[in-house]
Amino acid sequence: MKRLGSEGDVTCILITGANGFVGSACVTEARARGIEVIALYRRAPLAKWANDPGIYPLQADLSDPAITAPLQNATAKAQSVIHAAAHLGGDAASHAQDTLRGTQTLLDAMAGGGTRLVLVSSIAVYDTMQIVPGAALDETAPLDDPDHPRDAYAGAKLRQEQMCRASGLPLWILRPGAVWGPGRTWNGLLGLWAAKLHVQINSGGELPLTHVTHTAWALVEAAMRAPQGTAALNVLDDDRPTRARFLRAHRRMSGWPRLTLPIPYNVWMALVHLLKPLSSRLPGLLQEPVARARLLPLTWPNTALRSTLGGEDTDTFEGMLARTLGDNSP
Repeated sequence: MKRLGSEGDVTCILITGANGFVGSACVTEARARGIEVIALYRRAPLAKWANDPGIYPLQADLSDPAITAPLQNATAKAQSVIHAAAHLGGDAASHAQDTLRGTQTLLDAMAGGGTRLVLVSSIAVYDTMQIVPGAALDETAPLDDPDHPRDAYAGAKLRQEQMCRASGLPLWILRPGAVWGPGRTWNGLLGLWAAKLHVQINSGGELPLTHVTHTAWALVEAAMRAPQGTAALNVLDDDRPTRARFLRAHRRMSGWPRLTLPIPYNVWMALVHLLKPLSSRLPGLLQEPVARARLLPLTWPNTALRSTLGGEDTDTFEGMLARTLGDNSP
């Protein structure tokens, strides 16, 4: 694996979280372009890697600072690092260890080098309490307060961005929306479940979706280019359905969900306000900051993504959904 310095000469990318949903798609995308991959994983490599001599599996727990030295060797062989490893749940302690400590270990290993970093952040970093219904939310929108975030995930992503900016590394920050794909067509932006009944909170706004293959394309494309300063880009599909359109297509193609109770956004938010005195003991969608972040009717332009990296969707939403539901590959 030869390291080359000029833009366009990327021959090797290190991908953290390489056996995860987004990370494994990035491995596939990079290999389709003929780029060698150092695939960093924590527990188990993917079986399909064994047949590809251009993938170099590396087992490492980023939360363990003892791996800094071997990680330095790995990052020195790559021109770019796509950092996809992170905790995805709501546990603050797991975010402190897996997301933040893991990021610091990676930054320590990359310190002093010229390897560019592509951070997989999230649109969860935006403060939708300051956004009015019907607005277009883009990269100029206000960010949440990292010291008082609405939840542990948003807080970890905000602090992760701060850490990477402070590193001084050549940096891209990409903020995917709700990533979907094979085995993950549903998301928490659609409402909630009451046994077998889906309560659809229909705000009428766009769903900020990004198919996993489109996400991987954007991340690898950024890894191929030198950032001009620190570029933060929202990663979203071109064709973003409303919640109602999503539900119609999903039910037609998969037969699920069978039972749906639609509730208008304004009615739901009236209930949230009524229950505000009890909000600390209620589920997230009954807490105003979380409900607004997930359900606020907005449009989600991806103008900055396209003007900076180019590209386009490979199909309409319905076409991607049909293809995705028919893809049973791991």
